[in-house]
Amino acid sequence: MHIRPHARLLGALLAAAAITLAGCGSSNSSSASPGDSSSSAGAGTGFDSVSVTGAVGTEATVTFDGAISDATDTTKVLTQGDGEKVAAGDSLIIQTVIADGTTQKTVASSYQDKQPQVVNLSPQVQKIFLDALQDKTVGSRVAVLAPGAEIFGPSGNASLGISQKDAVVIVFDIIGKPADKPDGTQHAAPSWAPKVERTKGVISGLDFAKAPKPDGRLRSANLYDGTGAVVKKGQTIFARYLGEVYDGKKPFDQNFDGSTPATFQIGTGGVIAGWDKTLVGRRVGSEVLLAIPPKDGYGAKGSPSAGIKGTDTLYFVVDIVGAA
Repeated sequence: MHIRPHARLLGALLAAAAITLAGCGSSNSSSASPGDSSSSAGAGTGFDSVSVTGAVGTEATVTFDGAISDATDTTKVLTQGDGEKVAAGDSLIIQTVIADGTTQKTVASSYQDKQPQVVNLSPQVQKIFLDALQDKTVGSRVAVLAPGAEIFGPSGNASLGISQKDAVVIVFDIIGKPADKPDGTQHAAPSWAPKVERTKGVISGLDFAKAPKPDGRLRSANLYDGTGAVVKKGQTIFARYLGEVYDGKKPFDQNFDGSTPATFQIGTGGVIAGWDKTLVGRRVGSEVLLAIPPKDGYGAKGSPSAGIKGTDTLYFVVDIVGAA
């Protein structure tokens, strides 16, 4: 596994957002007319007592004009994005801020935790959130108000200090959609690289039959250059990848057959050094081949649980499908 153990652990926000989106429940949410990024603060006890400020793509600031006592399900578009429309079944890159309308405190933020996530709008997602996100446009900011019991279940969410009776406000920024496939200029594989194998069009392994032995150098090459934004140090990237040791018989890790890409911070030590050193500066939509010597991988100890010895050179093919 290329992600170090601490990087695989979900922060409080991401865990809360994952529970929120995949939780059970239903609602009859209402949708207000699109407006700017701030709802009007007033003397009301429902959503009209909430103010949300800040631009999409930056952390939303949620303030309250008194505690919310009317938590009737409400969905409001605060900022109308100018990107493509969101449909059922789409995967979205979202940032999330969660606030407790009873205590009037923000309790979680993916911006602070640097944990944006990819959510697939499948039937498993709670109806209130499907209604909030479907048929909106990329670049939109959408707010949802509902009781804690409806969002987190009858016990609320103790880790966030939210009871089942609290009014919960969740602000979603629809940042984008993961790339469906690599794009941009295509290149032939370099002479040092193994052949990328595909099964029914999906990357499934690496063939080292004609690849030379590793020379101890960290190597990288684009198979596709990508046409999206340039990946910056400290961003969270979304990737599909496959890793195999030199002359291996099968991958030690891969997620090309999964429903959503992996997410991790890049350039900050959250993954092996070979990834940090080679993926920063690539464009979203790139497909990259990597050869990573032990010193830039798992070192002399290797990773026994993955079957990686301290002398193994790691080879990866990585599709960068998003960044936030």
